[in-house]
Amino acid sequence: MAENEEKVGFAKGLKSEFSKIIWPNKETLIKQSVAVTVISVVLGGVIAILDLVMQYAINLIIGI
Repeated sequence: MAENEEKVGFAKGLKSEFSKIIWPNKETLIKQSVAVTVISVVLGGVIAILDLVMQYAINLIIGI
């Protein structure tokens, strides 16, 4: 009996938490998606440039 009450309490708590969720509207979702994409591309470029610079420096040091 206690197990059934726990399940009911869990379901009520879950429903209560889901009612607190604020879903983004279409405009916000698009802005955030663009921001994530732009930041990812820029960060990827920065990492690629750093990789090339370090590779060049290492090759210069070891004489290849």
